[in-house]
Amino acid sequence: MEVFLAEPLRRQRYWLHVLLLLLTFFTTLLVGSQLEMNFLAGKPIFSFGEGFIPLFPLQVVLRDPKLMLLGLPFSLTLMTILLCHEMGHYLYCLRYGVYATLPYFIPAPTLIGTMGAFIRIKSPIRSRTALFDIGIAGPIAGFVVATLVLLLSLTMSKPAPPGALQGDIMIGYPLVFQLVHWFMYGDAARTMPLDHVLLHPTAIAAWVGMFATSLNLLPGGQLDGGHIIYSLFPRGHRYVSWLTIGILLPMGYFLWAGWFVWAVLLGISGMRHPTVPMWPDIAPSRRLLALVALALLILTFVPTPITVLTR
Repeated sequence: MEVFLAEPLRRQRYWLHVLLLLLTFFTTLLVGSQLEMNFLAGKPIFSFGEGFIPLFPLQVVLRDPKLMLLGLPFSLTLMTILLCHEMGHYLYCLRYGVYATLPYFIPAPTLIGTMGAFIRIKSPIRSRTALFDIGIAGPIAGFVVATLVLLLSLTMSKPAPPGALQGDIMIGYPLVFQLVHWFMYGDAARTMPLDHVLLHPTAIAAWVGMFATSLNLLPGGQLDGGHIIYSLFPRGHRYVSWLTIGILLPMGYFLWAGWFVWAVLLGISGMRHPTVPMWPDIAPSRRLLALVALALLILTFVPTPITVLTR
C-alpha cells in the first residue's frame, strides 16, 4: 500500500524504519512461535496459547526464550512477502522520479503480529502511466512471492490428526489456495481438502500475503486498486469507490464484520484522489494488464476470511 502525503521533501528517518522493522520482527516472531508450537503438537494452527492476547505467547516465551526461535519461519516469510509488495511500489517510484519513503512496518499484537506495511509518497505523480505502474507493481510482486511460498509450504504441511480440525479461529481459503492444492496433489486433493490439512506456519504467511493482496486491490480510495481505477477512469474513480463501499457494507453484515472497517477506511480516504494529469492516456497494453489485477483480486479474495468459533 502507498499513502499520498504532500509535504516538503526531507531526509528519510532511517532510524524509524529500522525501529519499526525490529518491533514487527519481534511481534511476528511471537505469533510465529505459537503457530509453530501448535503445528508441532498436532493442534489446530489457530489454537490460542496461554497468553492473555490470542496467539501472542509473551509470558510463555519469557519463561523459555529459546521458544522464540520457533517463530522464525513464519516471521521471516511473512515479512519478506510484505517487503516485496512494498518494494514493488518503491522501485517504480524510483523509476518515475517520484519521491517516496522506504517501507514502514506496523507492529501490533494481532493474530499475525502486524498490521502490514506501507510507503508514503511525498511528491506528485506526473502521469497516469506512472500511477498505474506504481499501483500494480506491489500486488504483482507480493502475489508472486506468496505463490512461491505456498508451493513450498504445502509440501511441509501434513494431514490433520483427529481433533485438530477446529481451533479457536477458522480461515477461509482463496481460490489460489484451492488451485495450488489441486495442482500439487491432483485427485488426492479431493479426499484431503484444505480444511483437513494442518498447514505449516509458512503457509499461513502465504495466506496473509494473499489476503493483503486482495485488500489492496479493492477498487476504490487510495488502495492499489483505487490507483489502478483512477489511472484507467479518472472521472469514474469516485463512483467506483462508492460502489465498492456499497458492496462491502452488506458483506460486513452477512459475511465478516471486518468489511465494515474497510468500508469506513474507503469512505474516509477514497473520495478525493490526489490529482494526476489527465493526459496523456495510458497505453492499451496497460488496460490489458489491468485484467491481470482483476484476476489477482479474484484469485486472492475471500468473502469470509476469518471466523471466530464459539464453544
